[in-house]
Amino acid sequence: MNSTLQEFINNTFYKYLIFTLVFGLLLYGTIGFDGIDEICALLLLVFFGYTVFKTEGWYINKSFIVISAIFLFYLCYSFYIGSNTKKAIISDFIIQFKPYLAFLAVYYLKPQFSKNQKSFLRIICFNFWLLLLFLGISSIFIHNIIDVLMFHVAFYAASVIALSFIYYYCGENTLKDRLIFILMLSAGLFSTRAKFFGFYFLAVILTLYSPYIKNLKINAKTVIAFLLIVAGIILVGWQKLDLYFAISGDSEDVETGLLARMMLYATSIDVLVDYFPFGSGFASFASYSSGVYYSPLYAKYGIDKVWGMNSTDYSYIADTYYPCLAQFGVVGILLFCSFFFFIAHKVYHIFKQNQNPKNLVIALLIIGYFLIESIADATFTGHRGFFMMIILGLLFANRDDKKRECLTS
Repeated sequence: MNSTLQEFINNTFYKYLIFTLVFGLLLYGTIGFDGIDEICALLLLVFFGYTVFKTEGWYINKSFIVISAIFLFYLCYSFYIGSNTKKAIISDFIIQFKPYLAFLAVYYLKPQFSKNQKSFLRIICFNFWLLLLFLGISSIFIHNIIDVLMFHVAFYAASVIALSFIYYYCGENTLKDRLIFILMLSAGLFSTRAKFFGFYFLAVILTLYSPYIKNLKINAKTVIAFLLIVAGIILVGWQKLDLYFAISGDSEDVETGLLARMMLYATSIDVLVDYFPFGSGFASFASYSSGVYYSPLYAKYGIDKVWGMNSTDYSYIADTYYPCLAQFGVVGILLFCSFFFFIAHKVYHIFKQNQNPKNLVIALLIIGYFLIESIADATFTGHRGFFMMIILGLLFANRDDKKRECLTS
């Protein structure tokens, strides 16, 4: 890209990031307009399309082409098998593709921030964090104040994490920055979410260890350390994991939606087997669109009478993400795992080039965040997942900058 176009991209994306941070994440639950993340996605798509049009030869990176082709295949496949109505299929296609669009578009645009822009972003994030900290402290004395102002504690926790990521991303990997990053993340503890506790444990370990990552070697010692970290995360969130996967089935479990989650996990195995290898298709199972445009699969598998999973009350149908992968089958699950393996491998390669562990830590924490949240939340396809994938795209933009520096030096 020429310098004029790149400057336009940098300035425009800088404004877009602030807009999406404020309206697409921090005020998402406060405003109460569920379509704001779709608007943010549309703006990014238009921005991406304009950039492609202005680029010589209309160049598009291979990863965008490959992932788009996979989703178009599943779209055609869903139409072919009639997984739901055409409107439902298109709706779910958009929702499922949205997080990948965020990553791929930002990765393609390669936006870079000036020192002044980074400094201003840090000021913005820290001031918003102070407001969230005040809100968290207030929750000790005023019950449900977070839910009232932000709709759900999950939105509060995600906002704390995103602000912390951007603050850390725009800084350096100094001891001061690492300690401030951990301090900022600590405000998320007020959410009292077991999943956040597990994420926070992982974040503290990775952040404090980051200066020594360059000496990391794969051996028995590191494998044991990794297993201990995983065990620690499981131990921290054990109470919730026990509820999700070992439900007794009493009336309280039914009314809190825990039975619905358990039934989704159990039934997803049957869906994977019956619709091998490409799954049941878009809008057919455990996705938002499969509830709004009620999928016939729930009646087929006899779970349409479960509380929170019927045609009049489908509030728990899209309350978890892993069962939703049954829509894409065994092949889709392998592709999903491959994507995150690709992310981890590439970001580690970046680290080997520049020896700066900051971006590696943020990328690994984003992957960890998705893996933990997806147990009992559809974070990946929601507004929180969309913003986290934008940050992930920024990390890859830095990779290409390092390559250009090597070529021009």
